[in-house]
Amino acid sequence: MNATVRRTAVVVAASAMAVSLAACGSAKEAGGSGGSGEKKKDGPLSIGLLLPEDQTARYENFDRPLIEAKIKELCSDCTVTYVNAKQDASVQQQQMDSMITKKVDVIILDAVDSKSIAGSVKKADAAGIPVVAYDRLAEGPISAYTSFDNEEVGRVQGRALLEALGDKAGKGQIVMMNGSPTDPNAAMFKKGALSVLEGKVKIGKSYDTTEWKPSEANKNMNGAIAALGRDNVVGVYSANDGMAGGIITALKGAGFKELPPVTGQDAELAGVQRIIAGEQFMSVYKPYKPEADAAAEMAIALGRGEKVNADDTIDSPTTKGVPAILIPPVSLTVDNVEETVLKDGLYKLNQICTPKYRAACEKAGLK
Repeated sequence: MNATVRRTAVVVAASAMAVSLAACGSAKEAGGSGGSGEKKKDGPLSIGLLLPEDQTARYENFDRPLIEAKIKELCSDCTVTYVNAKQDASVQQQQMDSMITKKVDVIILDAVDSKSIAGSVKKADAAGIPVVAYDRLAEGPISAYTSFDNEEVGRVQGRALLEALGDKAGKGQIVMMNGSPTDPNAAMFKKGALSVLEGKVKIGKSYDTTEWKPSEANKNMNGAIAALGRDNVVGVYSANDGMAGGIITALKGAGFKELPPVTGQDAELAGVQRIIAGEQFMSVYKPYKPEADAAAEMAIALGRGEKVNADDTIDSPTTKGVPAILIPPVSLTVDNVEETVLKDGLYKLNQICTPKYRAACEKAGLK
């Protein structure tokens, strides 16, 4: 991915992000790079919300309810039409066409395939419907974008893996289990991780994992162990927690006496529990609320024909200078579970510390 971020102000802090956007006020001249620029009347807006899949827990458990709640808070009369593509790019294209036919005022889109959705984004633009790219940078004339600093996500993962490896970094090989090749974020995670890892550790095998599937990660990890030899694998870069689960299952099945450090991302409940149990070294905690809030605020502003107030811009392969809000990620280890996912209310203590993990939680000081 050759997207280039231009910093125009200090990076927005995840814990205190303020985006000054009018919610249900008077219409002003439209901003952004897409949409017709026509002025919308005051009153209810119709907002389409398209999420990419339901295998990763975050979308149904966090992104959707947080976005819907923020829209309701900002504009009680606004309505949200929600669909999930279940990892099928052609289904998502049909869903976009349906939103255009329904003449929604604005679309929030988390693309399954950033390239293949470009035609649908063009259709929306031609129909005067602005599109907010959410979490993944869709191609086509999008009007705004919010996500995490995705190269920094990869750097956070890479630094954590090197920290966990210590002097083993020069004595063995690691396996890189990257995300789906259709997801532009995966390319940015990979780029960020490689910027930290290359030259400091030998990468024995590297895979781009079809559709982020844990089963594919499990299969690929088994292949890597067979090719490299069990004793030569000292660590695993896993781009997310779901794949980390499949990787760890493969490592256990291969008879590792001590599991090598494995990274992750998304702070999924199962991932947090593996971290506490000592099976997974880290995850990347991405506070979903500020990202969801930004998407809702952008959508309402654009639906009103108002200009998005964003501190960054980003270039996609097809669109330059897209207003963007990028949120910094946090490295999650056993040492800061309490200060992150528990403090922010992502999970309750009893959700993490089930009977299976009670002893591990007590050892980690989680009581």
